[in-house]
Amino acid sequence: MTRRPYTHLSMSIGPGERPRVGISFYASITRARARVLESGRPYLVLESDEADVTVSTTGAGPVTAEDLDIARQIFNAAARYLADCERLHADHAQVNDSAA
Repeated sequence: MTRRPYTHLSMSIGPGERPRVGISFYASITRARARVLESGRPYLVLESDEADVTVSTTGAGPVTAEDLDIARQIFNAAARYLADCERLHADHAQVNDSAA
């Protein structure tokens, strides 16, 4: 079974609650980039053909200790994602090689 790529967007708004938006990429992210604006504010962007997600500092202001903590969490999660993708890709290639 071949699965087609897609991007899923959800939004929920409950009475007396802040809106919550979720974006899930089940498609290739076409670009991932990080830059620093002339103002000195860093940002990270994940882009696909259907959606963009931008992460930056609290209130678009100076870098806080909390911003550093989130940046470290993003870095560690991305490193784990890479390691898992590499391992699963190698496992899949090995299974295909064995079947041939």
